[in-house]
Amino acid sequence: MQVYRAPVVTLIGRPQFVEPSHLMIQWKDPGTDGERLAEFAGRLCYMSQRNPAGRSTAEYLTNIMKQGHGSVFEHAVYVLLIEGVSRSLSHELVRHRAGFGYSQLSQRYVDESESAFVMPPAIQGDEVLEAAWQTQVLSAQDSYVAAVERLMERYSWVDDKIHRRKMAREAARSVLPNATETKLVVSANVRAWRTMLELRLGEGAEREIRRLAVAVLGTLRDASPAFFADFVLYDAEDGEQAGRVVYHKV
Repeated sequence: MQVYRAPVVTLIGRPQFVEPSHLMIQWKDPGTDGERLAEFAGRLCYMSQRNPAGRSTAEYLTNIMKQGHGSVFEHAVYVLLIEGVSRSLSHELVRHRAGFGYSQLSQRYVDESESAFVMPPAIQGDEVLEAAWQTQVLSAQDSYVAAVERLMERYSWVDDKIHRRKMAREAARSVLPNATETKLVVSANVRAWRTMLELRLGEGAEREIRRLAVAVLGTLRDASPAFFADFVLYDAEDGEQAGRVVYHKV
């Protein structure tokens, strides 16, 4: 049985900025495509392509954050592949709606007889709790396998084998725990990502989704540092990392 103890986040999509030749900006530093896209959109509002203040892209975006004019951040969309998270976490994550798009592994079609599981952070490090937890999830998985086999027999009258498997798996999945590992492709614009991170990095957030937020912040920061430079990570009292942001709800 594969057990995940931390989420895995991979960047799989980012903006590409194509600067129009008739509205070129006097750039002061390279910046990323996403950052330049946001700056271009902001400068278009005031036709300030000549950059009269002589700001770098990072300085321009910081000023945008100070002013709270985060609408220009909505043009830059980043797409992440998220793995090693539980179904319990995904139920929380998909509550972030505005600016987000989701595609998630389907338990109706995918065989979960050899699925992985995600150990809650609170259980990790306690041998007794870990052993009890592994016994419970393995028992649930065994129940799933037995249910699928029995349901395949019960639906033997269904000629289409693919449809028969789907009918069996969609019923059998009810015994699988929230700890079952799932995979998602998540797209969101920078404004939406910032809101999600502000909420889920806080010490009041559930520990697994806080770990995910820390991983997401690191991935997005690597891709476009100027968008997320005002987030600060620190060690919380519960032993996990937490974070705070300087410019709230841009």
